Amino acid sequence: MMTLIVAIGAQNAFVLRQGLRRQAVGRVVAVCAVSDAVLVAVGVAGFGVIVRQWPQVVTVAAVAGGVFLLAYGFLAARRAFRPSAMTLSGAATGRPVLTALALTWLNPHVYLDTLLLLGSIAAGRWLFGVGAVTASVTWFVALGFGARLLSPLFAKPRAWRVLDGVIAAVMIVLGAGLIAGS
Repeated sequence: MMTLIVAIGAQNAFVLRQGLRRQAVGRVVAVCAVSDAVLVAVGVAGFGVIVRQWPQVVTVAAVAGGVFLLAYGFLAARRAFRPSAMTLSGAATGRPVLTALALTWLNPHVYLDTLLLLGSIAAGRWLFGVGAVTASVTWFVALGFGARLLSPLFAKPRAWRVLDGVIAAVMIVLGAGLIAGS
């Protein structure tokens, strides 16, 4: 279960970025943790069964999510080629809470992981769901607030370029894979 939560994705990359920049970390962590808790609860309650009856919902979500992840990947690639814009003292992300909400609720991998995969494993097993939520909250708190330990590394624009390059590659591959697999 922890591998689903810890996997590099748009949401985790954003939490890391906010933690490194020390901007709205508590609010971003709270949005991600509460959102995951809601999605895990819905998955454990049996949402996967409903989606299996209407597979076209998954196709639409995969295509929309693929486009979203491609766009996020291209934005990260653009940041990787413009390193001066991304430093620890750089401009704040315009609306971190709205961005966290978008990266959570518009990301199809969140649904695939929490509603379908976790839901099929844990359907009706609420103790398993409580463990998954606990792992999720622990991860987001550690990632968001622990990111400051990496601040010396990210004081250099090159580190931001590498991070954004990795994020871009992962998001573009995931987005293209979702669209191609639909």
